[in-house]
Amino acid sequence: MRVLVVDDHPLILEALSQLLPQLTPGTEVSVAHDRAEAEAALDDDPDIALVLLDLALPGTRGLDFLADMQLDYPGVPVVILSATHDRATVTAALAAGARGFIPKTANATALLDALQRVTEGSVYLPTDVAAELEADGVRLSPGELGLTSRQSDVLKLLVQGKPNKLICRDLRLSEGTVKVHVSAILRALRVNTRTQAVAELARRGISVETLAARR
Repeated sequence: MRVLVVDDHPLILEALSQLLPQLTPGTEVSVAHDRAEAEAALDDDPDIALVLLDLALPGTRGLDFLADMQLDYPGVPVVILSATHDRATVTAALAAGARGFIPKTANATALLDALQRVTEGSVYLPTDVAAELEADGVRLSPGELGLTSRQSDVLKLLVQGKPNKLICRDLRLSEGTVKVHVSAILRALRVNTRTQAVAELARRGISVETLAARR
């Protein structure tokens, strides 16, 4: 797996270049110091599978760049690495499409764990922000689970109790494609069965109506 780190601080780049190969065997790290270098790297290297992005790049509005990356490189998950990690900043990044938000104060173990969760299909939030949202009764939305719009469609029908064959018919997908989507949904929710998926959605406050609205 190739990871692109976008940051203008040499010490951060050096530290992550040494740390990230521990993520998975064969992980390679590329670096970019600004938006232009990042876009050039993504254009030239289709094997980049994950981007770590500093929101405070000089000359660039971080959230705007993040939103542009979602449009131009939709298949590449982006994780924010930032010195600022208040609730407003974190939720704004998630709304712009980030798959995770890691404070620069995180230690090596926490950073690797966060990235591992993202590569498995989950969304990572700083512990303090996640606890604050939980206390306020705020739950992750389907989009923030890291699901594509098509996977959200499959999840909506799954919640209605429809078997794969009916999901295939309703969405005009092959059975193999539906199975792939269901597997991705279970991974994103960190459950093993459809029943557990429905229970987890209920725990998070996500309803069929919410799923439909998010489409």
